Amino acid sequence: MAKDESFDVVSEVNLQEVDNAYQQTRKELSQRYDLKDSKATLEFDKGSQRFTLVAPSDFVAGQVKDVLNTKLVHRKVDLKSVKWGNPESASNMQIRIIGTIVQGIEKDVASKINKDIRDLKLKNVKVQIEGDKLRVFSPKRDMLQEVITFLKEQDYGQPLQFTNYR
Repeated sequence: MAKDESFDVVSEVNLQEVDNAYQQTRKELSQRYDLKDSKATLEFDKGSQRFTLVAPSDFVAGQVKDVLNTKLVHRKVDLKSVKWGNPESASNMQIRIIGTIVQGIEKDVASKINKDIRDLKLKNVKVQIEGDKLRVFSPKRDMLQEVITFLKEQDYGQPLQFTNYR
């Protein structure tokens, strides 16, 4: 009996690239004419993988997020990997927005991916949920290619990568 081919479906973000984008954004905030004196701040905590944006208004917060998003795109970080919360009031009539980096596939999203793959009704394709990733097995590589193509077309609210293809 031939061994099954497999690949992993993961959602990982390169934190070094996120940190580089953050550093570039801070530098641009201190130099850009319209944002220099706005008292907008952006902090990134690598440990908790969170951005904290404090700005005097929604408009300025939107501009800072746009600058950060531009830097993230230049660094090839998918924008779906940052989940921004709702604005909340902070001290001195400012607003605070928390952005969290999404790492790993949550249980409910993994279950939805598993169900979607099963709904394809591809013969001998098996899916196994392993913590924050999924492993897809099949005796034929063509079936795995079909699954990868299908998953690339779907939107699960976070970026997906396909690793350990063997």
